[in-house]
Amino acid sequence: MNNSSKKIVIVGPAYPLRGGIANFNESMAMEFQTQGHEVTLFSFYYQYPTMLFPGKSQYANDEAPPQSLKIINSISSINPISWRTTAKQIRALKPDLVIIRFWIPFMGPALGTIAKNLRKHGIRIIAITDNVIPHEKRIGDAPLTRYFLKNCDGFVAMSHAVLEDISHFVEQPKTQMLPHPVYNIFGNKVSREEGMAQLGLDSNSRYILFFGLIRAYKGLDLAIRAMAEKEVFDRPIKLLIAGEYYEKKEPYTELINALNLSEKIILHDYYIPSDKVKYYFAVADCVVQPYKTATQSGITQVAYNFDTPMIVTDVGGLPEIVEDGKVGFVVDQQPSALAKAIVQLHENDVREQFSKEVALRKNQFSWSYFVQQLLRFSSELAS
Repeated sequence: MNNSSKKIVIVGPAYPLRGGIANFNESMAMEFQTQGHEVTLFSFYYQYPTMLFPGKSQYANDEAPPQSLKIINSISSINPISWRTTAKQIRALKPDLVIIRFWIPFMGPALGTIAKNLRKHGIRIIAITDNVIPHEKRIGDAPLTRYFLKNCDGFVAMSHAVLEDISHFVEQPKTQMLPHPVYNIFGNKVSREEGMAQLGLDSNSRYILFFGLIRAYKGLDLAIRAMAEKEVFDRPIKLLIAGEYYEKKEPYTELINALNLSEKIILHDYYIPSDKVKYYFAVADCVVQPYKTATQSGITQVAYNFDTPMIVTDVGGLPEIVEDGKVGFVVDQQPSALAKAIVQLHENDVREQFSKEVALRKNQFSWSYFVQQLLRFSSELAS
């Protein structure tokens, strides 16, 4: 390492675990490496008990990240011995900075104990907090969250809503707001024609994309109801749902049938491998995120990567990332409002205008900037 390089440890999900947080951690680690720093990822060998994981698998079938990325799967969320041994392994590396991802209260004991152990030995801890108050609340959330947060030196959030939530648990917290960087791990942009061929779709239709894990707070039911609004129903527009159900699918399929939408909705209800993501965004006129609650969303940053316009609801940090009338539409949480935005997107070349603006603006969400600001924040904490 050169004199300005740092030893960085990132604690959180990574390969072979799948999902947006694992993708984020690996992308962040690779950017640290690009900037000349030494990085080690400490991930889970046991992440969720079956009762807390609604999906089909916690593990990825995707290609492994580069061998240069050092990943140590040493943590069990339910085994305190693994928390102590992980902290011991991290201390042995003598890191300049430890970054811990926090996204759910259930992880509070494991991650909080690791952080507490490291801080006792003078190691600086920055938490990247995806959620502080969870979308799906359970008894005991508050003390589990508080236990983790009180053992950190500083906090990075990717929306102002989360920064505000931190202040409910920590008095005068040291915080930094950094927008979620653009995901660039899903391959290069491909043509609409190639996407259509790969997914076996009819090129005579236009497609609105709902992408990612299906959970109640993400408002898929609102998108389905929007498709039944007359101004959308009468147009050659279809809703492409691409993602695995993390709850019962029957309420959604029953709603589709009740609204006679079987011909208007295409359902790919399974986890989309990383090498297939580009095809879904290639065929999409826009991504729709009709969330009922939100902090930030990695899906918007995938859309930025592929120059895809967005329609989002006015909740949480989504309007901070999607400027209304520039890169998409921000709407009320009503099917009629979603429907109106979908129609507007297909009139007067609005989609093309938005797509060009997305391409121009995505540079402000670079991984380089995110990592540089993290290090600057760490230096401020040290002083």
